[in-house]
Amino acid sequence: MTLRLGWPTPLGARLGADGVNFALVAPNATAVELCIFDTTGQHEQQRLKLPACTDGVWHGRLPNAQAGLVYGYRVYGPWAPAEGHRYNPAKLVLDPYAREIVGQYDGSDIHWGHDPAQPDRPDPRDNGSVALKARVALPLAPVTPTRPRVDAGHRVIYELHVRGQTKQHPGVPAELQGTYAGLAEPAVLDHLQSLGITTLSLMPVQHRADEQRLLKMGLLNYWGYSTIGWFAPEVRYWSGRPGTTPATEFRAMADAIHVRGMELVIDVVYNHSAETDELGPTLSMRGIDNALYYHLRRDDRALYENWTGCGNCLDFSQPRVVQLCMDSLRHWATELGVDGFRFDLAPVLARGPNGEFDPRAPFLAAARQDPVLADALWIAEPWDIGPGGYRVGEFPPGWLEWNDRFRDTQRAFWLQGGVSRGEFAQRFTASANQFDHDGRAPTASVNFVVAHDGFTLRDLVSYNERHNEANGEQGRDGSSQNHSNNCGVEGETGDEEVLAARGRLQRALLASLLLSQGTPMMLAGSELGHTQQGNNNAYCQDGPLTWLDWQRADDGLTDFVRRVLALRREAEPLRHADWWPGLPADGSPALRWHTPEGRDLSPEDWQRGDTPSLAILFEAPAPASQWLVLVNAGASPVDFNLPPGTWTLQLASDNPQDTPRALAAGANLPPSSLWIART
Repeated sequence: MTLRLGWPTPLGARLGADGVNFALVAPNATAVELCIFDTTGQHEQQRLKLPACTDGVWHGRLPNAQAGLVYGYRVYGPWAPAEGHRYNPAKLVLDPYAREIVGQYDGSDIHWGHDPAQPDRPDPRDNGSVALKARVALPLAPVTPTRPRVDAGHRVIYELHVRGQTKQHPGVPAELQGTYAGLAEPAVLDHLQSLGITTLSLMPVQHRADEQRLLKMGLLNYWGYSTIGWFAPEVRYWSGRPGTTPATEFRAMADAIHVRGMELVIDVVYNHSAETDELGPTLSMRGIDNALYYHLRRDDRALYENWTGCGNCLDFSQPRVVQLCMDSLRHWATELGVDGFRFDLAPVLARGPNGEFDPRAPFLAAARQDPVLADALWIAEPWDIGPGGYRVGEFPPGWLEWNDRFRDTQRAFWLQGGVSRGEFAQRFTASANQFDHDGRAPTASVNFVVAHDGFTLRDLVSYNERHNEANGEQGRDGSSQNHSNNCGVEGETGDEEVLAARGRLQRALLASLLLSQGTPMMLAGSELGHTQQGNNNAYCQDGPLTWLDWQRADDGLTDFVRRVLALRREAEPLRHADWWPGLPADGSPALRWHTPEGRDLSPEDWQRGDTPSLAILFEAPAPASQWLVLVNAGASPVDFNLPPGTWTLQLASDNPQDTPRALAAGANLPPSSLWIART
């Protein structure tokens, strides 16, 4: 086989009528070899020098090549870590545009570009037989343009893990449990649809390489935040059924979700790669063009900036890095059926060459103007660990952001006390002090009480301390600031009073989350009473600890979530998608805040942190219904005087079996409870 000149665009391996065109960005390289392997990826059959380099893109066309061809690259250039270059052609590197990946990184030091004994020297051992490779894939048919569009005010996000969601699901065939196909099973989607979920947010599903440290301990990066293939679905979630590939099975799953009228969002990790720090493996971009792809320290270019805590950061001040990310996003949207993206450690994507955060950064500008992705859902995790890395509320219009201030306020208000009514109200109404600017809507605030990172909802009311010993870090990992409350007993108990208190708190937290203004997000298993036995950083636990236990599901809690979300759909004020005016016009809908005695809150009332009770009145002109939310997060019952009108109790978090009933002029709210009434 011989290579023709080919073309520098599009990047990656593109199948055409006259063979396959290969294009790789490596402007600092001196030569690039295309290495062809057998179908197993274990035996190198031929090396072909890419014949041309145009504007830093090495390219060549292989006539008569077909889908299924397995390949990798050997890239030549200087080994000069102090100058940012780590070329080592003894290490086969993966095409960043690989749509299907062959092999699995095993953590052995043969993947290191540097000599294990002398890190300042290149390692001469050839790793071709065990390195990750790409397989040329057939393109999938374009996604139908009739995908569901969920109104922002109706959106309810459910964060889940593909494997954990179905690995123990009794309604999923054993051979499909823990797979894309399993997630598409009717029994799984029936449950989510019956809850009232509109948007599934999948934890990372792009191909990952587990950290060497974890592999040595017999663990895996279960959460998946160690991406190395930004175009390829993770093969470990593929069922392996004949006639399918990871991509086709993922696409079928997306289609099944869309048929239910639900959106599909995936968690994406473009802030760093699985190549970690300067002592990590050479798997792809490090060996292709290290100085181009990564933020290197200005005082020592042999070292990496580590604003992610994972060893490296991709450099989004480089147009080619922005292009890689945008091309990847378009691929997931147009071929794999994804409707939106949640960006892990998103400030990294908006940092300039000197590390400064810029809300008008090249990637943010490219993302919002892209016509292919115009309707995509953009969600930022708005913090990293770099300088000035906490940017909640600072992303541009069109973005949603995880709001950890909602999380911390709600936890402290319900579980620990000391939170003022003003702080609770600020979070209950979508954190206007962070998000009400530049035309942004309340729905920009993604409200959550628990997420994958931290305690589960059940553990939040069952543990005061983290119990992470299984992670192999002597229990030091994970946050020590959880605002949790074990209700008097650490961990599992048979004490009925303790269990009742925990149930009341879980329901109160869920009601407070799902009825707050903004975009609510639930963590998978919250409605089931899922526990991780106090592990608040279960990133490396792929087993029953993290898999949802459907056999022990709390059916009462599940039904409560259904009822709350049904109320949210029924009551427009509870999902209001515009900011409530501070001084509403006469006769227009208004939001009023009252003390339990029925008077308007005074400035002193707003600031007090020792009176965690208040009434929230959604006032509307007749004949529209008025809605009333009564809140008592204290340890004692509280009497409420109700506003004028005939009020019917719709839901009581302390007694979810309580059917709708008329309320008198007053109501006695038990501790840790939230009531909803309407006229």
